[in-house]
Amino acid sequence: MSEPVPKPVRIGLLGRGNVGGAFAELLAERAAAVEAATGRRPEISGVLTREEGDFGEILERSDLIVELMGGIDPARDFVLDAMRAGRPVVTANKQLLAQHGDELFGVAREAGVQLRFEAAVAAVIPIVRTIQESFGVTEISKVFGIVNGTTNFILSEMAASGAGYGDVLAQAQALGYAESDPSDDVSGADAAAKMAILARLAFHTPVNLAEVSYEGIEAIQPDDLAYAKDLGLSLKLLGVAERREAGISVRVFPCFLYAGHPLAPIEGAFNAVMVEASAINEVTMSGPGAGGLQTASAVLGDVVSILAGDAPVHETRAELPIVADVPSSFYLHLEVADRPGVLARIATVLGDHEVSVKSVVQRGLNEDARLVMVVHECLESRFAAALEALRGLDDLRSPPRSIHVIEEQPA
Repeated sequence: MSEPVPKPVRIGLLGRGNVGGAFAELLAERAAAVEAATGRRPEISGVLTREEGDFGEILERSDLIVELMGGIDPARDFVLDAMRAGRPVVTANKQLLAQHGDELFGVAREAGVQLRFEAAVAAVIPIVRTIQESFGVTEISKVFGIVNGTTNFILSEMAASGAGYGDVLAQAQALGYAESDPSDDVSGADAAAKMAILARLAFHTPVNLAEVSYEGIEAIQPDDLAYAKDLGLSLKLLGVAERREAGISVRVFPCFLYAGHPLAPIEGAFNAVMVEASAINEVTMSGPGAGGLQTASAVLGDVVSILAGDAPVHETRAELPIVADVPSSFYLHLEVADRPGVLARIATVLGDHEVSVKSVVQRGLNEDARLVMVVHECLESRFAAALEALRGLDDLRSPPRSIHVIEEQPA
């Protein structure tokens, strides 16, 4: 007797935009390869968009749900209903996970189904699977990196061309690297959602998007990048999640890196993530951080993982407090009056707040005089107090500008 032909795996697709359309095409193209790897051939049994489809009907005739709608509503209800109905779910919805992770993971565990979300963090880079499975019992001390391809492209182009932020943003939009409304990307909100997810996985603790502090790249000036070259620095928008004393710190901020740092060479619309732990020293992964096909590839990888067998559903092991005030080095840009004693008065203010200077560059004369310096690591609150005091000096022609600097090399 011949072997019975396995029934196909019916996939309900919620959303058919850029990523959803790319996923549908990729699934059809790679269906035979998926069958060879898992013994089950996937097929799309229904598609839900604004114009077509009924969720209830799609759920009824699906074995697995892929959610690529984005946003919170109605995606949250659809994902919860699917899992409660016993359907595993694959999603690329970073905001949904960052804001409602506790609820989603709890329902997945109760229903005994898988919830996969590799594409929600770093597109094609398998950082979620690596942290959750390969390093599942490793005590990770730090996860950090470039997790937004749009901002990395903008900063790379500003540094290379000397063009202003607005011009390069328009170029990124023309090339498809930035949305028509780029607010989530350039403000740091997109990266903050991704870091909330990574922190939750790395430290096995609840982390909500509201607990992640973030700042974006809108205020970056071309001369900041030009002066940074003189100091051997390159600028990235970094997400950092790390253990601090009895708690954790989760932040997103523009940051200068010295040339020897592994993340310094990452240019264009690429992402890179580093994981540090005493047992592994450090691991770095990089790859394309934007694009419908790349994200669809990560989604398909999650589908294959579900068909291949069970994988752990994230579970909280401890509740760690968020540490808000942490040490950092800083780049400081001051437009000053060209008069005797200016540098001494600035040094006095910094010294009064226990902020020490590592390096300083002076540029221009008269009305174009500028001081650009890098200060040694100090508590952020202490540096903020020093900035406030500097604003009170008559020697400054405009408010001081500052950007974080990672001073040390990785472990």
